Amino acid sequence: MSMTSSRPYLVRALYEWIIDNGCTPYVLVDATAPGVEVPQQYVKNGQIVLNLAPGAVDGLLMSNDDVRFRGRFGGVAMEIFLPLGAVLGIYARENGQGMVFEPE
Repeated sequence: MSMTSSRPYLVRALYEWIIDNGCTPYVLVDATAPGVEVPQQYVKNGQIVLNLAPGAVDGLLMSNDDVRFRGRFGGVAMEIFLPLGAVLGIYARENGQGMVFEPE
């Protein structure tokens, strides 16, 4: 029996764990993956790190397929869209604890 990807469940669980421990959740994203919508001027070496702290984002939705929210970059609000396969990792800014995922 083939199972769905565990990545969305792990991302949501680690997000909650990081927040519950008073830390700042950062996600590492493959900005070159199909469907990714991020501000290209902040992409370095094909990747971007995004702060998902409740105070940093608006309307955060984490589904089994994608992560989406409104964020501010240089004072400009922008809709961010991340297919789950583009999320390479989630970790706490303060201590680096979290998880890196295998490319899908």
